[in-house]
Amino acid sequence: MDKKSTRLKRALKLRSKIKKFDVNRLTIHRTSQHIYAQVLSTDGKSTLAAASTVQAEVKGALKNTSNINAASEVGKAIAQKALAAGVTVVAFDRSGFKYHGRVKALADAAREAGLKF
Repeated sequence: MDKKSTRLKRALKLRSKIKKFDVNRLTIHRTSQHIYAQVLSTDGKSTLAAASTVQAEVKGALKNTSNINAASEVGKAIAQKALAAGVTVVAFDRSGFKYHGRVKALADAAREAGLKF
């Protein structure tokens, strides 16, 4: 198995456990240059909030979009948008990515900004 297929296998395993909780999901995707975050409804069919380093309001405050500082800004932005949409409790879906570095920074910033998971 290659790196991508093992990540996707971890993601499926994690998502099957999250479905049992029946709460909204904070899902992320990480590339070498950007990080993306979405809050999805419990059924997974609608997006309640979204933030990424591609968006102008987040990108304008950053010098580099591929570091821990950028991930922290995305975490704060997604938490603010989710709270504005009325979402306070989410399940963190890291999409099979390991919980360290930028993924951890995004999660910590979202927790500090008011999301509970």
